[in-house]
Amino acid sequence: TSFAAMSQPTLASTELPGQKSLTFEVVDIVVIVIYFVFVLAIGIWSSIRASRGTVGGYFLAGRSMTWWPIGASLMSSNVGSGLFIGLAGTGAAGGLAVGGFEWNATWALLALGWIFVPVYIAAGVVTMPEYLKKRFGGQRIQIYMSVLSLILYIFTKISTDIFSGALFIQVSLGWNLYLSTVILLVVTAVYTIAGGLTAVMYTDVLQTVIMVLGASVLSFIGFEKVGWLEGLKEKYSTAIPSVIVPNTTCHLPRTDAFHMLRNPITGDIPWPGLIFGLSVLATWCWCTDQVIVQRSLSAKSLSHAKGGSVLAGYLKMLPMFFVVMPGMISRALYPDEVGCVDPKICEAVCGAKVGCSNIAYPKLVMGLMPVGLRGLMIAVMMAALMSSLTSIFNSSSTLFAIDIWQRLRKKATEQELMIVGRVFVLILVVVSILWIPIIQTSNSGQLFDYIQSITSYLAPPITALFILAIFCKRINEPGAFWGLMFGLVVGAIRMIMEFSYKVPSCGEEDLRPAVLKDVHYLYFALILCVLTGIIITLVSFCTPPIPEEKLASLTWWTRHSSAPTTDLEKDKNELAEVNPSTGESDAEEPTEENADSGNKDHDAASPPCWKKMYFWFCGISTNPGPSLTKEEKAVLERKLTNITERPLSRTVCNVNAIILLAINVFLWGYFG
Repeated sequence: TSFAAMSQPTLASTELPGQKSLTFEVVDIVVIVIYFVFVLAIGIWSSIRASRGTVGGYFLAGRSMTWWPIGASLMSSNVGSGLFIGLAGTGAAGGLAVGGFEWNATWALLALGWIFVPVYIAAGVVTMPEYLKKRFGGQRIQIYMSVLSLILYIFTKISTDIFSGALFIQVSLGWNLYLSTVILLVVTAVYTIAGGLTAVMYTDVLQTVIMVLGASVLSFIGFEKVGWLEGLKEKYSTAIPSVIVPNTTCHLPRTDAFHMLRNPITGDIPWPGLIFGLSVLATWCWCTDQVIVQRSLSAKSLSHAKGGSVLAGYLKMLPMFFVVMPGMISRALYPDEVGCVDPKICEAVCGAKVGCSNIAYPKLVMGLMPVGLRGLMIAVMMAALMSSLTSIFNSSSTLFAIDIWQRLRKKATEQELMIVGRVFVLILVVVSILWIPIIQTSNSGQLFDYIQSITSYLAPPITALFILAIFCKRINEPGAFWGLMFGLVVGAIRMIMEFSYKVPSCGEEDLRPAVLKDVHYLYFALILCVLTGIIITLVSFCTPPIPEEKLASLTWWTRHSSAPTTDLEKDKNELAEVNPSTGESDAEEPTEENADSGNKDHDAASPPCWKKMYFWFCGISTNPGPSLTKEEKAVLERKLTNITERPLSRTVCNVNAIILLAINVFLWGYFG
C-alpha cells in the first residue's frame, strides 16, 4: 500500500449504502482555531518564563516541576492520538481486553515513583543511557541504548501518532493525508523547538484537561445512544456487517468481548500475557523510557515525582471508559464501516484492505457529536497528538544531543548542543513520515497491536537490564552488553519475520510459521526478558565484579550513599561533562585573561538582527552566564541528588498509592 492508497476517498467523501454524508460546520472550525491559539499562547508564555538556554533548563525544566503538571504530562505523553485511534480500534475489533494495557500501567507508574526515580535522582542523571554509563562504565552500552531508543520512537511512537492524527483529520475533514500531516507538524514543532520541556509540560496540562473532558462527553453520548453497558453488550454481540466473506467467522464479534482475562491459548490477548508479558513492556515504557522518566526527573523533589506518578495512575484508569468502550460502541452503531471484512469494501471505506477498525473513534465523533462539540473533539485529538509528539521530540533531542553528539564532538559547547537538539527534531519528523505506509498494512490494520508487537520485540532486553542494574550489584559491563546483544538478535529475528509474513485477510489460509501463529507477542516479550536476564547474569558472574565503592548512589541498596568521587566512565580521554542543572562545563575554567578577551570579541562583533531573533526564539543566551565556584557546584549537586522527603509528604503519597492500587484491583476483578 502506498501513499496513493492512503489518500483514497474516505468516510468524509465516499458514501456507502445507508451512510449519511458528514458535514463540518463553521462553528467547529472556530472552536479549533481558538484552541490552537490558546495552546500556542500557553506554549509561548511558558517558553518566555522558562530557563531555556541551558541543558538543565531546556531538557529538564530546570528541575522545578510540581506534582500536578508532572502527572498530567505523564498521562498526555502516553495518551497520544495513536492511542486514541489504536485503543478504540482494537476495542472495536476484539472487546475490553485491550483496556488491560491501560490498567497495567498503574503498577508500573508506582514502581517508577517508589523504586526507579529515587535511584535516578540519587545518581544525578539527565538521560537513561547516561544512567547505564554511570552504572557500568564504558561507552558502548550508552550509545547502543540511545540509538535503540531513537529507533523505537520512530517505529512505535512518532510515525504512529502522525499517521493516526492525519487519519483522524482525513476522516473528519476529508483533507489529503500529506496536508494534514504537515499542518500538525508545523504547529507542534514550533513550541517544542522554542520552549523545551517547560513549554511541553504546561501545554500538556491544558491538553490533558481538554482530552478528559471531551472524551468523557463523547463517551456519555455514545452510552446513551446504545442503552448503557447492558445495551452495548446486546448491540455489540450482533454488530455484523451486511457484506461478509462466505464460509468464515471473521465477521462475528468475539464471544469473550466483555471479558478482560481470556483463554491462555486461543484468546486474542491471553491472560498470562496480559498480566506477566505486559508487565515487561509496561516496565520499559514507564520506568526506563526517556520520554516518561524525563518528566519525573524534572520534579523539584522526590515527593513531587511520586505525587505525579499517583495522579497519572488515576488518569490511566479512564481510557477504558472513554476510549475502549466508545470503540465498541462505534462498531455496534456502524458495523458496515468499522466492522467491514470484505477487502474491496474496506479499501473503499478507509484505504486499507485488512480492516477499518482504526476509524472507530473518528467515525463516532463525526456521527454523534453535535456542532461545536465536534470541533472540540477534533481539538482533543490534536491535543493528544501534539502532547505526545512534543514529549517525544523533546526527549529524542535530549538523547541525541547528550548521549550521541557529545561522543562525536567532545568539545561541543552548550550553545551547539541546544542547536543540534533542535535540528535533530526536524530530521526525526522526516524519517517518521517515510515509515507511515508500512504501518497501514501491518497487523490487521489495528494500530495498537502494531505498536505493542514492535515494542515486545525490542524492549524486553532493556527491561531485564534496568531491573538487574538497580537490584543486583554483581551485574557488570560485559554481562550487560552481551545480554543486550543477545536480546537484540532474537528480537530482531522475530520482528523481521513479522514484516516478512503478512497477516492473512478474512478467509485466507494462515501460512505463517508456528513461532508467529502460536507464540503471542506478549508471551514472546516475557520469554525474551527472562532469557536476556539469564545471559546478563551468567556473563557477569564469569567476569570480574565492579568495585563496591564505585556503585555508591547507583543501585537501590546504595541510593543513600554519597556519590562516588570518580565515576566509572571517566578517564583521561573522556570529554568534559556538562552539568545537567546549570549547563556549566566541568572542563578547566578559562583564565581571567582569556575571559576578558572573549568578552571584548563579543562586544566588537555583535550578531546581526536575524541571528538575534533566532537566539531569542531558541532561548540561547549570547552573554556568558555566571560561573560557579567548586564549592557552589558541590552544594548544587547535593541539592539536585537529594532524595530525602518530609514525613507528611511521604505519608500522603503512600496513602494515595494504596487507595489507587485498591481501585485498580477492584476494576480488574469486576471486568475480569
